Parts: sequence; C-alpha cells; structure tokens
Amino acid sequence: MSLFYIPRRKQDILLRIVILSLIYVLAFCTRLFSVLRFESVIHEFDPYFNFRSAKYLVDKGWYEFYNWFDDFSWYPLGRVVGGTVYPGIQITAAVMYWALRALNLTVDLRNVCVLTSPFFASNTALTTYHFTKEIKGPSSALIAAAFIGIVPGYISRSVAGSFDNEGVAIFALLATFWLFVKSVRTGSLYWSVMACLAYFYMVNAWGGYVFIINLVPIYVLVLVVTGRFSSRLYVAYSTFYILGTLLAMQVRFVSFLAVQSSEHMASLAVFVLIQVVLFVNWVRSLLDERLFSRLFSLIVSGAGIAGVAALVIGSATGLIAPWTGRFYTMLDPTYAKKHIPIIASVSEHQPTTWASFFFDLHILTILFPVGLYVCFRDLTEASIFLILYGMLSVYFSGVMVRLMLVLAPAACMLSAIGISSTLKQYMRAIKVSERERRRNISTPSNKNKTNNVTNENNRSIPAEIAYLMIAGITFMFVFYTIHCTWVTSEAYSSPSIVLAARGHQGQRIIFDDFREAYYWLSENTPENAKVMSWWDYGYQITAMANRTVMVDNNTWNNTHIATVGRAMASNEADAYKIMKFLDVDYVLVIFGGVTGYASDDINKFLWMVRIGGSVYPSIRESDYLNNGNYRIDAGGSATMLDSLMYKCSYYRFGEMKTDFNQPAGFDRVRHVEIGKKDFKLEYVEEAFTSEHFIVRIFKVKKDYGVHKNRASVDLEWHH
Repeated sequence: MSLFYIPRRKQDILLRIVILSLIYVLAFCTRLFSVLRFESVIHEFDPYFNFRSAKYLVDKGWYEFYNWFDDFSWYPLGRVVGGTVYPGIQITAAVMYWALRALNLTVDLRNVCVLTSPFFASNTALTTYHFTKEIKGPSSALIAAAFIGIVPGYISRSVAGSFDNEGVAIFALLATFWLFVKSVRTGSLYWSVMACLAYFYMVNAWGGYVFIINLVPIYVLVLVVTGRFSSRLYVAYSTFYILGTLLAMQVRFVSFLAVQSSEHMASLAVFVLIQVVLFVNWVRSLLDERLFSRLFSLIVSGAGIAGVAALVIGSATGLIAPWTGRFYTMLDPTYAKKHIPIIASVSEHQPTTWASFFFDLHILTILFPVGLYVCFRDLTEASIFLILYGMLSVYFSGVMVRLMLVLAPAACMLSAIGISSTLKQYMRAIKVSERERRRNISTPSNKNKTNNVTNENNRSIPAEIAYLMIAGITFMFVFYTIHCTWVTSEAYSSPSIVLAARGHQGQRIIFDDFREAYYWLSENTPENAKVMSWWDYGYQITAMANRTVMVDNNTWNNTHIATVGRAMASNEADAYKIMKFLDVDYVLVIFGGVTGYASDDINKFLWMVRIGGSVYPSIRESDYLNNGNYRIDAGGSATMLDSLMYKCSYYRFGEMKTDFNQPAGFDRVRHVEIGKKDFKLEYVEEAFTSEHFIVRIFKVKKDYGVHKNRASVDLEWHH
C-alpha cells in the first residue's frame, strides 16, 4: 500500500473542503471591485448612518449607544437611536473591531465596516452549502454555494462598502432556516436552540425577520395538514416559537410587538394549533374511535370559536396591533402609491420587472423551475421547506424589487438541485455507455446481441446527447460567471458618494462633488447650523458634514418630511416662512443638469409634491403639471417654475452652455432648454456650488422682512 494512499471517502471530504475554501475566497474577492476602482469608502445612504452609529458604539460603549438621543437629526424633534434601530450590523462591526484590536491588529473602524458585508457573504456561501446539503446532498450543496458566491441579486447588497443591515441579515436568515430544518429532521433540542439564536441575530439585524416568523409557521402548518406531524416537529417548533419570541422581545425596537403585532399572529396561531393536535393525538390513544370522533368535533369547534373570539377581542381592544403600511404593500402593490407616497417614492420599493429578474439571477431564472420539479418529485420534510421558501420569495420579490435579495438564495439552492440532478442523469448515461463499450470489446461477438438488448433497456439517453447536454450546461456556467462578474464590476460596485462616467474619448471621469460639498459644510458653517435637504441625503450630511438636518432616511415622521416637501414646492417667499419656522440655515439641493446625473432633486420633485400634499391640502400635484405632463421648459407650469426647488437648482444655469449644439440653459438630464432663466434669489443666497454643479448649497438670509414669531406661520395640517 502506498505511503500517501487516501481512502476514497476521505478524498471526497478533502475535495469538498478545497472547493468550499475556493468558493469562500471567491465570494469575498469578487465584492472588492469598488475598493480597487475607487477606494475604501462607504456606499449609498443608510450605510452612513450605520457607520456613524457603529462609531458611536465603539467610542461610547453599549450603554451610551442603547440610550443615545441623536439631536443632529430630525430637528427640532431629534431621534432616540437606541430604541428605533436594529443594532445587529453595528454590534457585528464593533465586535469584529474589538476582536482585531485585541489581537494587536491596528485597523480603522471604517475599513472594518467596508469589509463586513464581503466577509459575511463568504459565510453565507458556507451556510448555503450546509442548508442545501440538508435537503439534497453535497453535490447540489457545492453548486449552490458557488451560485450564491457570485449571484448579482445578493451581491447588490453585499459589495465592499455596502455597510447595510442586509449584509449580515441574509447570513442570519439562511442560518435560521438551515438550523430549523435540521432540528425538524433530528428532533434535537440542541439544534432548535441554535435556530433560536440564529433567529435572535436576524431580529437584531433586519426588519425582514418578519419573513422568517411567517414562513416557519406556514411550513409547520403544511406539514400538519399533509399528515407529517411528528414529535420531532413539535419539539422543533415549540422551542423555536417560545425561546425565539422571548429573545426577539429583548430587541428594544421589537419588544412587545413580537406578541402584539398582526405580523406575528400567524406564528402564535400555529403554536396553539400544534398543541391542540398533540392533545387530540393523546386523547385518541385513550379512547375508542367512535367516542373519539364525537369528542374531536367538540374540541375543534371549541378551539376555532376561542381563536376567533381572541382575535376579535384583541383587535378591538388594541392588544393586537393592526397591519403596517409596508405589510399592506406586500399584499397590494398599489397600496403605497394610493395611501403612503413616502413608501412608494423609494425606488427599491417598486415592483420588479422581468429584466430585473434576468439581470440579478441570469440562468437561475431558467433553472429555478427545474429545481422545484426535482423537489416535488422527491418530496421530503426538508424539500417542502425549500419549495415554500422559493414560491413565497418569488411572489414578494415581484412585489418589491428590494426583496430580490431574499429570492436570490432560494433561486441558487433550487437551481443547484435542478442542475445537479440533471448532470447526474447525463453522467450516468455516459458511464453506462462506457461500460457497454468495454463489455463489447471483451465479450465474444456471439454474445453481443443479448447484452445489447439488455443494455438498451437500461440506457435511455444516448451518450452523444449526454455529451451535448453537459457541454451546453458548461457553457451556461461560463456565461453565468461572465455575467455575474460584469454586473458586479459595472453596476453594483460604484459608490453613490463618488460618481464615475466616461468622456467622449473613453477616459474615466470622477465626480467627487458629494464629499466636496459635505467637507465644505463641515469647514465653513457653524457647528450648530441646520441644513434642509430632501430626506435622501440626511444620513450623509450628519455622518460626513456633522451638521444637523431636518429629515433623514429613517422616514419615521411623515408630517416633518411633508413640511420639507412643502417648502421645496412653495414659492420663495412662502418657503422662507417655513424655513424660518424650522430654523433652517442652509438649503442643499442635488442638480444633474450640467453633468447628466439623473438622480437629482428635479427628477424627485413630484414625490416631494405628493408627500407634501398628503399632509397639506394647499399642495396639489396638478398645479405643477401642464396638461398632465411634468415639464421644466417653457411649457412648464407657473407654479413649478416659481418653486424654491426650481430656483435653487437652476440659479445661474441659464448662463451656462452645457452642449456645443444647444442653447444656454440646456438641461442634459431632461434634454430641454429650461423655461425660466433670468431670475434672482431674494430670500436665499448661493453659498457653495460643487465643481460639477451636482451639489448646490444656499444660505437662508436672516430676518428678511418676515417676523420670527413661529406662531405666525400658517402650517395647516390635514389629518
């Protein structure tokens, strides 16, 4: 025997470890494009608040963070951060930072925050492997891990710099599912407790934990209805509900909502149901069938009446909180647009297009149904869970594009199961064909006829077809890898704080206007200066400029946001009254007419009007339209062309020539010449305009003919 002989089983284990290690490294490295192309910088808007609060936690400690009242946001209201945040991402970054410092590794907290999401993406790949292995075996699990390592639908929220809740929440989501399915299969109290701990981490990390606490009871209900109730299921779910709910209540932002809100009632109802089922089974074991059937109808009717009564009384007395607007949006995609414009205004809350499905999933959109078919064909307790997860996530991701993030892991696992099963069939056909060939060589010709008849019955797929299909699947994998790499590098690795574009000769142009403007604010304005901007930029202003803002991305107070929207939509004189009422010192607007930056405030302006009009009846969207069209050229409405937003955006723009073949004042986003060029500002004055005109800051003049008494301002609120 050779000295280096390794048994076949250990070879398989070693090969899996090597492949998983490569996937782990790949999942991390593929998310570093933004760092390599730009620098180590925080992306988007919410991550800036998370970074600022993580820094506060590291500097001040847990007790101060837990009781932190942030007076730099929502002036003059402020915000109790400790009670209005899911602290999972901040705690995770702080623990990683403290652990690295304990090992004498000198790191900057910002770099820890930048790399947190890629690190957890690698951990998510390992969790996906274990979850899929629990359902279908190691071969499918390896493919699933490879898929999720580079799938764009998950990379969109886990690239380096995306220090957002979802960066750690998807790991916690899959860990909870995996451990719960394992606890159902084994009936082990240990795995049930581990699932509860993973769920507790998920509750700390993201409000999407509601998906877990509804999917798990639906799964349990399906098992009960299909006759798969067992003591293993009882132990797993009873432990999960009781301990998981107690742990969830320790999160300050959740607290008693875990037992009072309507979103949690399904889990409670299923918990009561399995107690009834167990009681009924116990009674059945004691009574004869005839007596039991009479008692059974009494028990079921009594439990049903008690449940309905509890629901009615709880809703009437307020013990059960009503459904939230976001939940109604999940059931009716048009609800937010009709009733809650602040939710409908967010781009990630829009319904998902077919193009987005292909862009974020690529070949997984085709392989997903194949995996569903395989799971239905080989139905087990574990595969039932994945079927439910996949189908529900498809629905919710269709309602809201943000939830593509929840669909991506299910698509990866189901696609891996489908492709693994398909490959096994074709590989088996090739092996059978190879055995036939060898047998034909070694077997005398007079025996070939009978062997050929037998082998023809065993081999239903010709070897040529099998080779062709395997080659086709290989090409699919190659194109999937190319697509994922391109999407990651071009679409999801550009930080919104630093913009990039291509010049006429293909050269790369960097627009660093945001950081330029925030630095100017921090260095050239008083420390107690209050800045009014649309809520999109609130987190960045407080984190980077260290200045007080009226509203920010938390969007918890619709009236306050509507007041800012009304100021932006009003003429300069009326807006000045509102700004004096709010003690505003500076107004910040984002303008893309010079550079072609489309995500500017003029394009968002109608949402300011709609949100303002939802509280103040004097703001009517029709006043800002001309025959139903939103225009800023000569055909724009008088109200639009006289608004504070229009004037702040286009001040001095009428003198600029942005295109050689176009007149002065040509807007490169709207592709029109602006309708009002020669105007002056009376109540505000230009304080700063960034290099490429993207960020414009105006100073509010003091005591300009308006009495400072707040009571004189007419802010009629419509309730």
